[in-house]
Amino acid sequence: MNTKKIVLPESEIPRQWYNIMADMPTPMEPPLHPGTGQPAGPDDLSPIFPMALIEQEVSQDQVIDIPDEVLEKYLIWRPTPMYRAYELEKHLDTPARIYFKNEGVSPAGSHKPNTAIAQAYYNKMAGTKKITTETGAGQWGSALSMCCSFFGIECKVFMVKISYNQKPYRRLMMETWGGNCIPSPSNQTNAGRKILEQNPESPGSLGIAISEAVEAAAMDDDTKYSLGSVLNHVLLHQTVIGLECQKQMAIAGDYPDVVIGCAGGGSNFSGCALPFVRDKINGKEIDIIAVEPASCPTLTRGPFAYDFGDAVQMTPLLPMHTLGHSFVPEPIHAGGLRYHGMAPIVSQLLLDDLIRAESISQMETFQAGITFARTEGFISAPETNHAVAMAIREAIKAKEEGKEKTILINWSGHGLVDMAAYEAYLSGKLADHALPEDEIHRALDDIAPLPKPKQYKPGTIL
Repeated sequence: MNTKKIVLPESEIPRQWYNIMADMPTPMEPPLHPGTGQPAGPDDLSPIFPMALIEQEVSQDQVIDIPDEVLEKYLIWRPTPMYRAYELEKHLDTPARIYFKNEGVSPAGSHKPNTAIAQAYYNKMAGTKKITTETGAGQWGSALSMCCSFFGIECKVFMVKISYNQKPYRRLMMETWGGNCIPSPSNQTNAGRKILEQNPESPGSLGIAISEAVEAAAMDDDTKYSLGSVLNHVLLHQTVIGLECQKQMAIAGDYPDVVIGCAGGGSNFSGCALPFVRDKINGKEIDIIAVEPASCPTLTRGPFAYDFGDAVQMTPLLPMHTLGHSFVPEPIHAGGLRYHGMAPIVSQLLLDDLIRAESISQMETFQAGITFARTEGFISAPETNHAVAMAIREAIKAKEEGKEKTILINWSGHGLVDMAAYEAYLSGKLADHALPEDEIHRALDDIAPLPKPKQYKPGTIL
């Protein structure tokens, strides 16, 4: 009988996070202060982040020890299992071997607690009483609410309004863990009120929710801000995924030719991919693919430029692929991928041709999710379906080429509280959202006056 699950014992849990910045062939350009345009230093970030996380943000150490208190909490669900997708392979009649790393087994149902626990821990050590954050689909907000409850920290979550309305059970998960969930844009911050004055029916965006959360944190000395993606320290914490994958692939006697993850801000893609990027830097031939929505094509259609991480220009300027901080994506169900920018690390790796990016339409992703559910049994989150769809493309390509290929997916979260999205798809109410060129140009006009990184590329607007 074939082995379906590859399960690591708890003794094999990674004891260190991997820091790709130590190995990147091209050093990243620094974040810039939003007021002065000069490189932002620790003092500029200390009002919203604890110093330990700021140090990780700029660290060049190749590995960083995971604190024992964080490891103890990781053991609630880590190490996570890796599965061989035999039934999906059979259905596709492909010579490809498909593996998926199941991050949906965490209590919050996704990869997000990998960094939420670390951030809650470091904030607790710094004496933080309250953390504010944003969330799109609610995966991050629910994960941080859970992890703040572990360490006795109050948690306030600004949830993108369209997702707040589409996904009520995510809000209830946050409230169950003690979080306070607010639809964004809200009347509780100057940033939210400004957006509502401009558009009272605004569906919200991650950029807007970030503005509200940052403002709320900056106004209170006992409050810090926490981000669930994009920043270097967030991607660092997620590397437990890829480090476990490497051990599990070795047990399987296999190694991936293709590594795939969905990408909104870049955290789950990076968590799985970065340890394999290190292998690629050291000579391995691997195709590493970040998959994004066609309606929010940051990597595939946005320029590499300096831009704000939020809608009302409160955050530092980050060097990243961006669609412009004023860009408000279509209200697709993959709310966790509706972000205007991409992690600077991911953006730089794309510039260096160490990874590639693909965009996929909403309808194709849901069809892939249905196929996956009817073969492997698991119902994927709408975000995760992007990675599944790309894996199916690659498996079909392997069949057409008559080549064996090993494909690894980061299955970053389940869709058990996303059933309204599946209902919309199955009842024929979903549609694809094409992104017109003029919408991108309009959003990018806002970043035209901003400083340009040395590697500035205008982008390919199709």
